[in-house]
Amino acid sequence: MSLDETIDALKRAFPDVGASEFRGQRRVVVPREAIHRVLRALKEQYGFDMLVDLTCVDYLDYPDATDRFGLVYLLANTETNERITVRTFVNDPQPSVPSVVGLWEAANWLEREVWDMFGIRFDGHPDLRRILLPEGFEAHPLRKDYPLSGRGERHNLPVIRRGEA
Repeated sequence: MSLDETIDALKRAFPDVGASEFRGQRRVVVPREAIHRVLRALKEQYGFDMLVDLTCVDYLDYPDATDRFGLVYLLANTETNERITVRTFVNDPQPSVPSVVGLWEAANWLEREVWDMFGIRFDGHPDLRRILLPEGFEAHPLRKDYPLSGRGERHNLPVIRRGEA
């Protein structure tokens, strides 16, 4: 099945899914409520067996944005070498989506990184804790409303010197 046929079948199965193409890259936009079902279908029915990446975009202050955060899943079919981008959107005050660790083990650390940097919760994640910043760090520094100079957290973090770790 070609990527165009896959997207057409996906749109028939999930009527709320939108699709577009830019410079040969195919992407679908999925409502938050259907994201896990769509990702499961892409893996189990259409052969997208590899989660290449998972990241987030903060659309705060974008003039045409209607949602605060956009999650971006990059998937690959290792047999056909096709790739697809799957996007969904979440908003404050409690942005969350279902975890896909059960579908792709690679999502474990990727979801932890998005949680750490943006504060997006992944419901059902087996170990959602900080991966880049210390546990005592309370903010999410890649959010657009986080000040460039920080909020004075550094002086409260323990100093670790070489040889002490």
